[in-house]
Amino acid sequence: MKQVMSRVLMSMALLCIAVGAQAKDAILKPFVLASTSAGTVAERSVQVKSALTAAGFTVVGEYAPFPTANIIIVTNDALKQNAAASEHGGYGAVQRVSLTAAGDQVQVSYTNPVYMSYVYRMKGDLADVSAALEKALGRVEEYGAKGLTEKQARKYHYMFGMEYFDEPSKLESYGSYEEAVQAVDAKLSANKNGVSKVYRVDVPGKQETVFGVALKSDDKYKDDTFIMSEIDFHDVKSTAHLPYEVLVSGKNVYALYARFRIAINFPDLSMMGKNSFMNIMQSPEAIRAVLEGAVKK
Repeated sequence: MKQVMSRVLMSMALLCIAVGAQAKDAILKPFVLASTSAGTVAERSVQVKSALTAAGFTVVGEYAPFPTANIIIVTNDALKQNAAASEHGGYGAVQRVSLTAAGDQVQVSYTNPVYMSYVYRMKGDLADVSAALEKALGRVEEYGAKGLTEKQARKYHYMFGMEYFDEPSKLESYGSYEEAVQAVDAKLSANKNGVSKVYRVDVPGKQETVFGVALKSDDKYKDDTFIMSEIDFHDVKSTAHLPYEVLVSGKNVYALYARFRIAINFPDLSMMGKNSFMNIMQSPEAIRAVLEGAVKK
């Protein structure tokens, strides 16, 4: 009897180990398609905002990068608390919900919270936020890449020699956090050089604030519309890639370098050929430079 019980317990232990390993090896993708339905982007935006608010999310900003799309940026207590517990967690303090017209249908999609928690190396996996978004908006499928495991996502970079999450661009440094936040907010709100403020979220309990920024420029390499026309070419759109972030952490101002920030949402994009990184090769440095110019003293 003891031998039987021992074998049962051993089997159960092995099963738990296997389940844990499978969870660690789960393949995650950058975006979640919530629904596809008839209507207009404007009509569906009203419905989506209502559903998000009812689910406990706060809408902190909206951005229409082109006439066929709208992006709703939201946060909630769980997102902000996880951001507060994570180094440079401000990048994960929001989730982005996109509505994109595709033919006579409107695609509603959102950033995958669990995937984002891993690529931003956050303490918690935001599974509760994922469940709340699914309940509010629906869930058809994850998409946007072949996918990454948690381990791959937490250590992600596009290829050898390119930036990791912990290698952001330092755009400026101020005398204090308060000075930095006030200055950055004012400068982005002034909408100079084609960089404009979309949202601001202050991370509770720490000196950290994340801003979302829209990029509009005659220089196509630092223009959201051009960049998306090159990289977002599949039938199901990844519009929720936008907007980019500027992070004030302490007295310093940062932005994720675009070779990382673009690649986390388009990790399968080829280096060469049509609709490839080669076609936007000048964008990473152009984006860094225009963001630096937008927040400098």
